[in-house]
Amino acid sequence: MIVPVEQDAIAVPRTAWWGVVRVLTILALQNRADFEWQRQIKSKSLYFVLTMVAGLLLPGHAVAHVSQQGLVLLLPTRFYIGSGVLVVLLTLALVALLPNEYSKRLFGSLRLWVCEDSQLRSVTSVLSTGFLFFLIYLGFTASYDPLENPLPVFIWTVWWVGFVVLQGLFGNLWVWLNPWSGVASIASRAGLASKHSLPESVQQWPAIIIFLAFISFSLADSAPEAPQRLAVIVTGYWCFTMLGVLLFGVKWLQQAECFTVLLNRFAQIAPVAKYRDELRFGLPGWNLVRCKATTVSAAVFILVLLACGSFDGLNETFLWLATIGVNPLDFPGRSAIVFETVAGLLIANVALVTAYSLCIYTGLLLANRDGYLVDSSVPAVAFKQAFCALAVAVVPIAFVYHFAHFLTSFMVNIQYAVAAASDPFDNGADLLGLGSYYVTTGFFNTPQSVKIIWLSQAGAVVVGHVLSVLIAHAIAVELFGSARRAIVSQVPLAVFMVVYTFIGLWLLAAPKGA
Repeated sequence: MIVPVEQDAIAVPRTAWWGVVRVLTILALQNRADFEWQRQIKSKSLYFVLTMVAGLLLPGHAVAHVSQQGLVLLLPTRFYIGSGVLVVLLTLALVALLPNEYSKRLFGSLRLWVCEDSQLRSVTSVLSTGFLFFLIYLGFTASYDPLENPLPVFIWTVWWVGFVVLQGLFGNLWVWLNPWSGVASIASRAGLASKHSLPESVQQWPAIIIFLAFISFSLADSAPEAPQRLAVIVTGYWCFTMLGVLLFGVKWLQQAECFTVLLNRFAQIAPVAKYRDELRFGLPGWNLVRCKATTVSAAVFILVLLACGSFDGLNETFLWLATIGVNPLDFPGRSAIVFETVAGLLIANVALVTAYSLCIYTGLLLANRDGYLVDSSVPAVAFKQAFCALAVAVVPIAFVYHFAHFLTSFMVNIQYAVAAASDPFDNGADLLGLGSYYVTTGFFNTPQSVKIIWLSQAGAVVVGHVLSVLIAHAIAVELFGSARRAIVSQVPLAVFMVVYTFIGLWLLAAPKGA
């Protein structure tokens, strides 16, 4: 669907941008040989931060992410690129101005109350298991239409899109609703659970492999939404995971169950989150700074999240189809390009992990030079330490891309989910009293509603990038002991983010052929 929009409606206020740039230039020229001048602006720092963040949000709708073929955005490419680069660069300039103590305070948190594990979790988990089995039953017996059967619309729309977003906004809801821990608790009380556990050396590599298999299924399978096919897959995965939990304990969920690992990371973005035995509140992402990745596999899993989301947007573009020798105007179907899709997914993951590793390694070479080791009490930072710690800064970007990527498809398919809930057995029932219910796509037909969609996508993407830069800087200051070394170490990572902005903005406007 192509919806033309007037360029004036989304133009960046260039006067405001140049004002911000001039302020940054003046501040940067003040005693630039060291960072003592930062103390002179301490009283104005909070005001400056708020002003900069507000300014960064102004051009947000030019940085929206690919929208699941819902529409093609018609804006000049140079406008996208210029706005995106300015967002990243000005955010990086902002963190360069923050004193060390402000970087630490920014991600502090307030204790709300002490909370303990509740036995109610086992009850809600068992109820969640029963609901999942009911959906599986409907997958086998209800409508063959994936848009009318409750199982596909619930798995792919309500859970994979809606619930994942709620997890990042409101904290760890999954701990109450995962369909395994309750059954595991019952099995443990009955003496059926094993006392063995996965070796620590296994880390989260099983979760990475399983997640890649899941994404491969969603992108390459000929009919991932077919109700009976999906019912078999969901049943098999539940049994496989339950067997792992019975053999190795609930720790299996933290090491091998990819959705638990994913949702736990996204929950750490939420402003209200549990840290140890306390429920705390802070700036979104404060828990990521405290709960940094401690193993290589945990860091790689985060990068895999971002790489898979990016390839999901790439694999339907004309460029990708031309690369694998497919005419986008005569698409042969998914079954004809299974190998190409899976190979492309794996290559995208290897490429992203490699690029990120090179950025961290180059940043360490710069930051560990003798000229920047001004404090002999702070040792040179090892590559593994920096690789693991800084990986969590990518989590907000992966989260907001997930939101922006699926927003338009969610807006349509959630209506099918409501209709399926009203008539789950496909027998003409109207349990929700909807009456004559019609699914609409009318919000794509007017410039006003489309602008709202764009602003929602863009605002999320801009906030996600700003948050990631701030998190990366706070972690880098903690690692290197000084803002100067932290900023130097972040230069290659800044280039990485600028390049990734280019890729995301190109995906936004790229025509789709699959």
